[in-house]
Amino acid sequence: MIQKHITEQTAIFFSVTKWVFLSSLVGVIIGATVTAFLKILAYSESSRSLLPFDFYYLLPVALVLTVWLVKTFAPTAEGHGTEKVISAIHKEDGKIKVSVIPVKTLATVLTIFAGGSVGKEGPGAQIGAGVASLLSTLLKFRKQDRKKLVICGISAGFATVFGTPIAGAIFGVEVLIIGVIMYDVLLPSFIAGFAAFTTAQFLGIEYTYYDLHFFQDVSLDLLLIMKVVLAGLFFGFVSDIVITSISHTHSVIKKIEVSSYVKAFVGGVVIVGLTLVFGEQYIGLGLDVIGDALNPDPTVIHDIHWYTFILKTIFTSLSLGAGGSGGVITPIFYIGATSGNFLGSIIAPEHIPLFAALGFVSVVAATTNTPIASTIMAVELFGIDIAHYAALAAVISFLISGHRSIFSSQILAMRKSEMLSVKIGEEVESMNISLEEHEMDKIEKIKRKLRKKKK
Repeated sequence: MIQKHITEQTAIFFSVTKWVFLSSLVGVIIGATVTAFLKILAYSESSRSLLPFDFYYLLPVALVLTVWLVKTFAPTAEGHGTEKVISAIHKEDGKIKVSVIPVKTLATVLTIFAGGSVGKEGPGAQIGAGVASLLSTLLKFRKQDRKKLVICGISAGFATVFGTPIAGAIFGVEVLIIGVIMYDVLLPSFIAGFAAFTTAQFLGIEYTYYDLHFFQDVSLDLLLIMKVVLAGLFFGFVSDIVITSISHTHSVIKKIEVSSYVKAFVGGVVIVGLTLVFGEQYIGLGLDVIGDALNPDPTVIHDIHWYTFILKTIFTSLSLGAGGSGGVITPIFYIGATSGNFLGSIIAPEHIPLFAALGFVSVVAATTNTPIASTIMAVELFGIDIAHYAALAAVISFLISGHRSIFSSQILAMRKSEMLSVKIGEEVESMNISLEEHEMDKIEKIKRKLRKKKK
């Protein structure tokens, strides 16, 4: 018995030591690599002022160049990044071509520089995963270890972009399978996230945190809790709109039988036209608008309309559908924060920043099926006072959005309602959903009763 115990503890010790070293190494390398990507992106945005005309006029050409880059050198760099990494982990044992790293970097910089409504976290996660895959190949890792290191790459990339190392680590192990957290990757993901975050700070990356100061003394407020529950329902429906809009737009554009370069150019022209009509606040990263939505200063006038989140959804759907390269989480932050700002102005004018913050994390929780990572992100970005409200809103919105995802390669491992029949273990994109037989029987009985009453 003692011998078995010693053997077990020795094996665990060596395993922990191995992954502490590997995840620290990969975290530092990814932190430096993604930092280079962020600095190139920041430089490109600051250089827009050198143009003799408005930067977004370049979008049609930039989208054509992006499509050419991706098709020619790295087809798996298409789209918003994280989706391709999830697919690679499930279907390719974590293998990601090294060409993805430079191509994704350049394609995303081109798209965002010209005003494409995309984000930087998806490319960060895909670049991080690509670096982890390359290291795994160089070190000749077996399949299982390579997959673990690539998951660490997702966490490290996410943590580097947003400055949320704990949420980044949880996101990496929660996003792959809906309803399952991969505990065997938890330690290396945490370490990789912290190492990447620390490296990025050391190299000069500065992060934005929102000191909202909701309450001096957090007390039980039943009315506010009821409003947060209502907000969770609202954010769930907003998330459903976002998922449907992005996936449907991509599907419709893909079916159009013309060259992908023509689609990219025309899509860019349409976005330029919409920008001339509605303004520049819907293109690019939109971080200023997010900051305005979350601003707790009552003297600041928020130029946020009830339709702001709808227009951002349209701009993002068109940017990605037309061939733009970039992440989808930053636009989702924008959509969540502005929809929360709008809802707060109606149901809780005294707590508008709170509801903007709840929307910020809840729409991410629902669209990506990561309620735990989103709740932790709320604490890291907004402070501990928001924790219980964020958890409530995030979980409700996660359930309300249904068995859908912005990442169609996610695998389902749970039902969000006992009334529904879904096949566990399938990808979201190929899922068939129906009512359980006993629920169908109940509905038929109710229909028969109603018909009898009418007679």
